[in-house]
Amino acid sequence: MKFIDETLENVAPQIIPLIASYLPELISIRHDIHQHPEIGFEEVRTSAIVAEKLASWGIEVIRGYGGTGVIGRLRGKHTDNKRTVGLRADMDALPMHEDTGLPFSSVYPGKFHGCGHDAHTTILLGAARYLAQTRDFSGTVIFVFQPAEEGLGGARAMIADGLFRDFPMDEIYGLHNAPAAYSQPNLLRVSAGVSLAGADFFDIRLKGKGAHAAHPDAAYDPIPAVGALIQALQTIVSRNISPSDPTVVSITRIEAGSAYNVIPESAVLSGTVRAFSDSVREAIRKRIREISSNTAAAHNLTAEVDIRDVFSVLSNDAEAAEFVSEVGREVLGNSRVSNISKPSMGSEDFADMLKHAPGAFFTLGHSGEKPVHNPGFIIDDAILPVGATLFARLIEKRLVPLTR
Repeated sequence: MKFIDETLENVAPQIIPLIASYLPELISIRHDIHQHPEIGFEEVRTSAIVAEKLASWGIEVIRGYGGTGVIGRLRGKHTDNKRTVGLRADMDALPMHEDTGLPFSSVYPGKFHGCGHDAHTTILLGAARYLAQTRDFSGTVIFVFQPAEEGLGGARAMIADGLFRDFPMDEIYGLHNAPAAYSQPNLLRVSAGVSLAGADFFDIRLKGKGAHAAHPDAAYDPIPAVGALIQALQTIVSRNISPSDPTVVSITRIEAGSAYNVIPESAVLSGTVRAFSDSVREAIRKRIREISSNTAAAHNLTAEVDIRDVFSVLSNDAEAAEFVSEVGREVLGNSRVSNISKPSMGSEDFADMLKHAPGAFFTLGHSGEKPVHNPGFIIDDAILPVGATLFARLIEKRLVPLTR
């Protein structure tokens, strides 16, 4: 199996030999999870696999946080360092069709691991098995297997159930795969400060009066208002937000009508807001409500606006980001680590965990050609031992015994 992008550096990643020996089992686990995807808060089968594997390796298992979340706790064989470090992976799939043609494609129509969380879960399992087998560290590692990352608030659910109260962590780290559409294979990207946008989801319901399509004068038609509202919402960023504050407002769904000859009673627009500061997000929320209400009034309609804070802005701790870089250079080589700050409009609810413990979130490239959330997305299994090695070395280098 090829672990190298020769355009970067003619040296393979320094995969821990013991982890390399797990590769057949890791691939088997990943393919099984991929074939049986479960969307947010429904990860019953996946969490059972995770719990069984952890327990079989002698790791303490605690279940129920965030509903289907799984926590593993492992103490090192050295006892002079009292620090606790967390490692997190998400487990949920997306409610979307798979079109990969893989022999282990999803058996559930409309459910697909189109973001690679099956690989994230397997990577953390690989690191957990290695650390349980060697225990060559001092302190405690907490393995956090999180449900419902894809906009359903899994991190917040685990936190509300007492994740950081019951398992205090001095630091926490997470990773995400990055296919070739975004990165180069085996390239680790991490930077200090703001890295991913905060996000809101919104639904706007325009309510009027339905009628026969042949008699529009008898209706308060929401359809023309939909067009006007879409245009007006697109002015929020261009005319209300400073050009120096990158911001996105996207309409992603429109629902209205049921027949060719019926003017519908109502119409619904849905979408998302992305920004790198909470003040900008609040300003956008205010304008969405104002514009929706006024546009509706101009068409003799009413507007019901629901805006939900779904993802916090993700900001990496500077010292933790540099530590990830150090480990990355050791495992991958100097040319395979990038610290260039290039915040993404994507979002991640690991951001909420970083509010409770300092840490860093990083990406690891692989050779998959299709972007995430694409029906043809395929993750390269070669990422599994690389990611597991990075996680394992983070623990061994962070929880070094004070005396040898």
